[in-house]
Amino acid sequence: SAEMIIGTKSHINLYEGGGYANLAGVSCKLIPEDENAMFSMDDIRDSYFSDNDDHYAKSTLICLENTHNMLGGVALPASYISSIGKMARERDMKVHIDGARIMNAAVALNTSPSDLCEGADSISICLSKGLGAPMGSILVGETEFIRLARRARKRLGGGMRQVGVIASMGMHALTNNVDRMADDHSRAQRIASELKGAGFFLPRDGQVDTNIVFFALPDNSKLTKEELPAKMFEKYGVKIAGGYSKGGRMFRLVTHMDVDDEGVDATIEGIISLCIP
Repeated sequence: SAEMIIGTKSHINLYEGGGYANLAGVSCKLIPEDENAMFSMDDIRDSYFSDNDDHYAKSTLICLENTHNMLGGVALPASYISSIGKMARERDMKVHIDGARIMNAAVALNTSPSDLCEGADSISICLSKGLGAPMGSILVGETEFIRLARRARKRLGGGMRQVGVIASMGMHALTNNVDRMADDHSRAQRIASELKGAGFFLPRDGQVDTNIVFFALPDNSKLTKEELPAKMFEKYGVKIAGGYSKGGRMFRLVTHMDVDDEGVDATIEGIISLCIP
């Protein structure tokens, strides 16, 4: 049997309903990420098992997430991905990148997606997040890998014939909506800076790489974490989501092409005025 190595806070672990076990029949080894979404090389070495002991599943895959959702949109650099790839190849493993927001990482790091992912064997890309397409994802890999992926997709009922319209929307997004992600990043960074300055808690001391901001209310907040979402929508027309991290103390804000400067201003004003005495 096969086993993959994934992060404890990864999307694959938290939000895919255990699909890797149900659909692929593989087990996983969970290892922690640091605040910069990186694995310790020692943790990877300690988690690796070859196929020479019947007690253990063979380690075959390392999965990275770039950018990392639950760690606040952290962008993993190409040097780190390459180092993971080198370690994996030395142990006859593959590297897959959950790249739902890989274009955000490329823009933030001022590099191309191909250079950023050079150390990986495969990557999945979402077209409907920061890229703004209504739907669609892309799987990238070598020819034989994609051939097998298409067969797996067919067996799972995922084959579609009339996909030209979906592809055209995705092509438009990739052609027109990548560079503008820098605006999303600057807006998220402005939100983070204002909230940190007002006394809210932000991970990584308020550092935001891309378009995701996590924050928690200060101890002297006028509202509880349960009250804030409803008040924000009632008074400012802004929808925010909470319930993240231990005890559900964290809120998550995501900027994208449908969030403009006016919306950012309303978000900042609303959160601060509603919470700070």
